[in-house]
Amino acid sequence: MQSLSSICKKLGRSSRFFVELAPSVGFSTSCYFCSQKKKKSPYQEVDQNKYSNLIRSIVSTKISSQTPESLFQEDDLLYGPVSKCKVQEQESGPIVTQNTVLLLNPEKRNGSNTLTDSSVPLKIPLQKNKMPSVTRILQQTMTAKQILTLERWKQRMILELGEDGFAEYTSDIFLQGKHFHEALEAILSSQEQLKELDEKTISSGYVASVQHVLKDISGVRALESAVHHETLKYLGLMDCVAEYRGKLCVIDWKTSEKPKPFIQNTFDNPLQVVAYVGAINHDASYSFEVQCGLIVVAYKDGSPAHTHFMDSELCSQYWPKWLLRLEKYTEKAKNQTTPNPD
Repeated sequence: MQSLSSICKKLGRSSRFFVELAPSVGFSTSCYFCSQKKKKSPYQEVDQNKYSNLIRSIVSTKISSQTPESLFQEDDLLYGPVSKCKVQEQESGPIVTQNTVLLLNPEKRNGSNTLTDSSVPLKIPLQKNKMPSVTRILQQTMTAKQILTLERWKQRMILELGEDGFAEYTSDIFLQGKHFHEALEAILSSQEQLKELDEKTISSGYVASVQHVLKDISGVRALESAVHHETLKYLGLMDCVAEYRGKLCVIDWKTSEKPKPFIQNTFDNPLQVVAYVGAINHDASYSFEVQCGLIVVAYKDGSPAHTHFMDSELCSQYWPKWLLRLEKYTEKAKNQTTPNPD
């Protein structure tokens, strides 16, 4: 059988036609693609002879001879030795206070724990001296998170009320708290002081909020009375010292517009209470010792107040935290008074 190419040659000679056989023939359903010239690939323009040795070495090598060690050696030659970062030292643990002053006072514990005349609560006035107050210490040693939260709240209130409206709001809150404390002082001290208060103050929502708490309070020892820690040199003004369900406590009355059902919601109030507990135990003006605390959060709408009782164990847990804040304040005040060297 004659090959196809020989037959085509004979036909071409006899019919004066020339047929050029292509090495391959492509078919397409589109006439447009048939009429277009095939684009050249960029790789076809590369000088194959120039890079033939490189291509031959890559194709012929099946397994790379490089190892991790050789790669590190090449990096050392190209970029120099690797500078290793120092390993960060692990935290040794929580910060421990340097103060060794105890929360309780053994001398008072062994002495008398009752007043000569328990029917008359103590009310020692707050005298001006160089000792910092508990409130000031806590304000000056707030964490960055606490400061940011307070600033955001302030800016949000200013946007809602304006500068003048916010000033009026804070003034109103202060007056409400003042009247609330006056009403409680009158209720817990004597009926004569209670008569001097107007009906609006007595029947306020805050007073109604704490009615169920007042039923559990007895044996009032001090009301709105100043206290100072003779060793640690700080002072404060306590709201009340009385027995709550049979336990002698430093009681702190608070007002709030938002519910605070957990002690964590009261922010630095536990530190304030435990600071008063420690101070009263080291103040010669008070002949008794206190081991517990109580935070009472009253609400303007008259809803039942939340109570947060701090037993002796919980107070002992907060005492080192208060000492740390006191140390921080002392160090901060020392740095501010120290003159800068020239």
